[in-house]
Formats: sequence, structure tokens, C-alpha cells
Amino acid sequence: MVAASVEIRLAAAWNALADVNDPEIPTVSVVDLGVIRTVAFSSDGRTLEIELMPTFVGCPAVDVMRDEITAKLSALGIADEVRVALSFVEAWTSERITARGRERLRRSGFAPPVPQGRIPPDRDPLDELAVLPIASCPYCGSRNTTLENPFGPTLCRAIYYCAACRQPFEQFKTV
Repeated sequence: MVAASVEIRLAAAWNALADVNDPEIPTVSVVDLGVIRTVAFSSDGRTLEIELMPTFVGCPAVDVMRDEITAKLSALGIADEVRVALSFVEAWTSERITARGRERLRRSGFAPPVPQGRIPPDRDPLDELAVLPIASCPYCGSRNTTLENPFGPTLCRAIYYCAACRQPFEQFKTV
């Protein structure tokens, strides 16, 4: 274990986590996705403990994320042991996605989730996980889009079609 201050080791851990990408959307890090709840050292400073918040219970990417986080942080040599635990202390919400994460989603062809305060008042936020009838196209910005399917390849995404640029795309649901 490197003999450095806890603050320096924590900063190194957060920097390394910023390089661990979501396995389903490899242009967005687990930090920008907002699934890292806490990073801390045990009281004796020998174990690095990470709380990982799944986006959904049963998310198929959780085990891959946990393995990649463990490997990345273990390789740093800043702790004798790295423990990554799933945390359900609070529910993950799409509000945890950083501005950088939202922009990276958009550049990758995914429409980011609508911020919770911007869901129309006549819509129940839990209605189909806030799937809206229209989404902004991540390719051309048009709102001339239609909802093709509220259920995308994963629970957190819906499929839309843009009439302006004729591209299908996925939008992350507001959770």
C-alpha cells in the first residue's frame, strides 16, 4: 500500500473511477452516470470501500461494473483490499447523471433523460418511468420525433424515431 494521505488516495480513487465506463454505454463513466455513492477507506486505512448504486434492481451490468471497479482500483496500489458493495441506502435517480454524462450520452446517440423538474405537470413521473411522447433527437436536435416503443433494450431506455433525420434513437428514462 502506498504511504500517502487519505485525501490523496481518495482523489486517486475518484480519478480512476472516472476511467471506468458503463459496460452498456462505454462513452459514459460510472462517475458521470452517478452510480458511485461513496468512496471511503476503512478505519485502519487498509481497505478501500466503494458503494455502487444500481440504476435498477437486477441491472445486468452491475457485476461487470463491480469487477471493472475492483480491478481498476486494485491496480492503483492505494489499498491492501478493494471492496465494492451494492448500495440500496438510497435509490439511484437519473438526476445523478452529471452534465458531462448527459452530453456524452447525447454525443453517443442517446437522448439523455429529461430533468425531473421538466416533466409536464399533467404526466405522472412514474407513468412508464416518465416516457414522454416526444423526445429531442440526439443527432439533429429535432422534436419531430415519435415514441416507437416505451421498452428499449434495457429497462432504463425507450426507443424513438426522428422524422427530420430519419434516425431511430434511444432515450434514457427519467427515474
